[in-house]
Amino acid sequence: MSWLIFLRIALSVMQIPQILRQCSCLSVLLLATTVSAQELVPRAFWPSPVGTNVLSVSYQHSQGDIIVDQSLPVTGVDSSIDYLQLSYQRTFDFAGRTANFSAIQIASDGTTRGNIDGVPVTRRTVGMGDTTLRWAVNLSGAPAMDRQGFAALRADPKPIIGASLSVTAPTGEYDKDRIINLGGNRWSVKPGIGLIYPLNSSWLLESELSVAFFQDNDEFVGNTREQEPIFNGQLHLIKRFSQGFWAALDANYYIGGRTRVDGAQNKDLQRNSRFGATLVYPLAPGHALRLSGSTGTVTESGGDYDLFSVSWIHAF
Repeated sequence: MSWLIFLRIALSVMQIPQILRQCSCLSVLLLATTVSAQELVPRAFWPSPVGTNVLSVSYQHSQGDIIVDQSLPVTGVDSSIDYLQLSYQRTFDFAGRTANFSAIQIASDGTTRGNIDGVPVTRRTVGMGDTTLRWAVNLSGAPAMDRQGFAALRADPKPIIGASLSVTAPTGEYDKDRIINLGGNRWSVKPGIGLIYPLNSSWLLESELSVAFFQDNDEFVGNTREQEPIFNGQLHLIKRFSQGFWAALDANYYIGGRTRVDGAQNKDLQRNSRFGATLVYPLAPGHALRLSGSTGTVTESGGDYDLFSVSWIHAF
């Protein structure tokens, strides 16, 4: 059943009109293939020429202590989850600066085992998750540009400062009588600021600071659940080999997210970090393959899981 959902999504992508034109600028910002707000996202603020579109189809597999909402009161978690993710992004001119808008939708099929108040539980989740929309603008170092301007920036990169705002809408499947769900049944917003600092023409150092804020969920098995903000810092060392061919070492640290259910505070403060790597290899003009993986290095509450992702990316 779950793979039928994935197949329908993939077939809908294939129905995109054939008039889309290819371009050779696949080294532009690539959409995040994430399953949570704490995942590793290199080149999140790297610019691209105005008018560039990027479509991404990703398969992800995670194994370990992971659930869609890591703040849930589930202990001893052992999950195996497969994801299919569709992402679309468009770059445009915003007051003379490079800006982009992206939309991300995930479907998943997984089994989670754990304990709730000491009672073993097993939950199979199949279907659509929440939808995330992201808007980002480069504040310094990347004015709105055409392909010639982008080529000049690639040859002689400058420090870039960018800001972003991500909004996750409660569009995923949710059962108010169950603790583990695909959707969060709440809105969340995550503002962020990033810096790309070129060490030379082929090595980049990127950092990002963000904080996620969460709406209360007033349909949490008959209760109201609140969650404190999660502060997240990321660092990426990026090597550019040739046009569209690059790799990165990725690390992050995030803290916060303690929850309260009907005013009672839970012992679920997240103080975790992850480490991973990303490789993007061009297959043909306008097409590339992206491989990434990450693992938990420090986990105080949740987050101790392994994640592997493979993506097909099309720029036009």
